Amino acid sequence: MTGAAASGSGLSKFLRPGLRPQATDIQAAAMWGVAAATTALWIVQLLFLEKNIKYMDL
Repeated sequence: MTGAAASGSGLSKFLRPGLRPQATDIQAAAMWGVAAATTALWIVQLLFLEKNIKYMDL
């Protein structure tokens, strides 16, 4: 049963120390993902708000 839980950490044992993901790499990737998602939501909202404003003026 504990083999499945330990398999995630076992994968990093086979990688050389230079190829192992560091905590800062994971944090940076997560922050870039949040920034990309926030930007995408902002653009979508901007486009939908402009579309609704044009229809409201009619």
